[in-house]
Amino acid sequence: MSLCRAIGVVVLVLTLGCVPRGSADGRVLVFAAASLGEAFTEIAARFEAEHPDLAVDLHLAGTSRLAFQIGEGAPADVFASADAENMDRVVGCSAVVDGPHVFAQNELAIVVRRGNPRHVDGLADFARSDLRLAICGPEVPAGRYAREALGRAGVEARPVSDEPHVKAVVAKVSLGEVDAGLVYRTDVAAAGDGVEGIDLPDAQQVVAVYPIAALGAGDARPAAARAFVAFVLGAEGRAVLTERGFLLP
Repeated sequence: MSLCRAIGVVVLVLTLGCVPRGSADGRVLVFAAASLGEAFTEIAARFEAEHPDLAVDLHLAGTSRLAFQIGEGAPADVFASADAENMDRVVGCSAVVDGPHVFAQNELAIVVRRGNPRHVDGLADFARSDLRLAICGPEVPAGRYAREALGRAGVEARPVSDEPHVKAVVAKVSLGEVDAGLVYRTDVAAAGDGVEGIDLPDAQQVVAVYPIAALGAGDARPAAARAFVAFVLGAEGRAVLTERGFLLP
């Protein structure tokens, strides 16, 4: 089995959408980690305003699922990952015309329902038998980061579900299906009034690193892909990321 095909053999999870068929002329197909959803939606709108001849097709899902899809031949023009490991796999499987470039960082936070009805104070509470917990699956960057943070806290948590991406964890907390989860701080900020976040102490914190690359395989548009990557790395892209709570490298 090739490395490209092996990326996602065990990643049989639901994504936020179907795999797009391909990049049509005048379109830029951007595969981006689910945690970038709000930021990249705004960045895409600003990019289109500056490049009226181009339109961005934004495909959001768990990073490992996106890497699997690209390895299987999905015609992505741009890949924005929530970790270096999945980016490295894509680089090994694809023709890269620009990058990878680290463009943002993120931190973890505990997400609970507004008012914190279960009185969660920190990761130590994740050992409580009366709490229903959700985190991302171990193949997802956020799930790997969450397990690392729990290890630093010396806590063995037993989540009732392993989710395919951070938005699914936030949704379960918001709906009351679970009592708490571990996601990115930006996901808590983007979720609205139904949830609130609890920051982790520095000793338990794990920083997520986001790289981006322009791809040039298949029917991709390398010039348009480069332009989008440059926009993300530029002043407007950085401003949007900062407004949405991401840290800049």
